[in-house]
Amino acid sequence: MLMQKERELVTEYGRKLSAAGLCPGTSGNLSIYRPEDGLMTISPSGMDYDQIQPEDVVIADLNGRVTDGGRKPSSEWALHAVFYQHKPKAQAVVHTHSVYCTTFAVLGQSLQAVHYAIGDAGTDEVPCAPYRTFGTPELAQEAIAACGSGNAVLLANHGIVVCGDDLSGAYSLARNLEYVAELQYRALCVGTPNVLTQSQMAQVLERFQSYGQTPGTGGGYLHP
Repeated sequence: MLMQKERELVTEYGRKLSAAGLCPGTSGNLSIYRPEDGLMTISPSGMDYDQIQPEDVVIADLNGRVTDGGRKPSSEWALHAVFYQHKPKAQAVVHTHSVYCTTFAVLGQSLQAVHYAIGDAGTDEVPCAPYRTFGTPELAQEAIAACGSGNAVLLANHGIVVCGDDLSGAYSLARNLEYVAELQYRALCVGTPNVLTQSQMAQVLERFQSYGQTPGTGGGYLHP
């Protein structure tokens, strides 16, 4: 089976996303990119994560052409492809409809530095891209344009998309940002959050370069 290891990882992390409550029902999608082949391993469209088997996972190029697999790829394949095309370090993408991130996406508001864990996204703010219909090239283009130099962007009235060096890192980032979004939501329910300054976050981002066991890979606050 072509790219069996990647297919197994997509299956495994799809179940993790579902168990963590980040992808309710059949929502969300995830992929791994192998740049040497120009191919991405992406979750199938509209299937329950608990039912997906490695053979259900689809192999496609960045134009959405299926090269191996009997299922339809995720309807958001273009959203994944555009991140691989514009962010050379990205080798995994995770898109979720997690509740707190999507709450701010519904409001059209960014995630702010209410906690330094937002630095895991390589930025001090996660912006919100304008609304476009799901599964369209227009959505993909708005998302990458709004994302800027960071590794995450909210999608208005939709959800969030993140990228990482590998699927473990992208999954961890999705969890971290849902944590930040919940903190921001709860703080707003009580009063006005104390948002860290750009200077404070610059120090955080610098320290994240040596965080964890492998310097230079970022780090984050939560773990898979």
